[in-house]
Amino acid sequence: MTDGTPASAPRVVVITGASRGIGRLLAQKLGAQGAAVVVNYKVNADLAEESLADVVAAGGSGITVQADIEQPDDIAALFDRVAEEYGRLDAFVANAAASAFKPVSQLKTHHLDRSYATNTRSFVLGAVRAAELMDRGGRIVTITSYGSLRAFPTYAALGAAKAANEAYVKFMAAEYGPRGITVNAVNGGLIDTDSLDYFYNRVPGMAPIETVFEKIPLGRPGTADDMADAADFLLSAKAGYITGQVLSVDGGLTVVAPPYWADTTGELRAAVFGSGEA
Repeated sequence: MTDGTPASAPRVVVITGASRGIGRLLAQKLGAQGAAVVVNYKVNADLAEESLADVVAAGGSGITVQADIEQPDDIAALFDRVAEEYGRLDAFVANAAASAFKPVSQLKTHHLDRSYATNTRSFVLGAVRAAELMDRGGRIVTITSYGSLRAFPTYAALGAAKAANEAYVKFMAAEYGPRGITVNAVNGGLIDTDSLDYFYNRVPGMAPIETVFEKIPLGRPGTADDMADAADFLLSAKAGYITGQVLSVDGGLTVVAPPYWADTTGELRAAVFGSGEA
């Protein structure tokens, strides 16, 4: 086993929002490594049970725990359940997220409060409780997004919350390092999930998604697998000397700027895309 866990005991991992998307795929990957996964969900118990079934089928074990991470009492109850069931913890993945997609001028108090509570406060409170249960070191990973690094329409509330999480990663890494706990973030670009579909296809007036894909150096959106693999790496023994870092999984999106190669023409465009594009 990794992180000093005895061979007879499975790694215990808590993943918030693990009933679908990135969280569900990561849970399955960890199950294939023999982990005991705590599948947190907010509402849909059936989906959570399906996610746990995937974990078990892959070779792992675990439990499902309903908790609305927007509520501090629910976060406390989630980790109380972990302590009751396992007595300790090896890893915590703050994956669940929610926010309002509106221009800054249209954000109301309840939008700001909910975005902070669901994305940032839940990460901090969860990490504190998780660290208390990590008796042999451990891993903490938060899932963020490129809105923490770049400004684009209607993403201010969520992007600012994710930026706050990445700042907390650094402070937590310094504080928890002496206890053998690493803290990192996986920053996703355009990842092909339900959230991406909602943002580009249901937010009124949003730019066509195809015009964004062509700006990505790798020319495609990322997948939930891309994100889950990155998180899996940061949770592994191979990342034991990596802490306080933000790993961008974005196909190069955050390293480019206008003018974009996709907007070039003639011989200049052909130099990158081939003569058929000239």
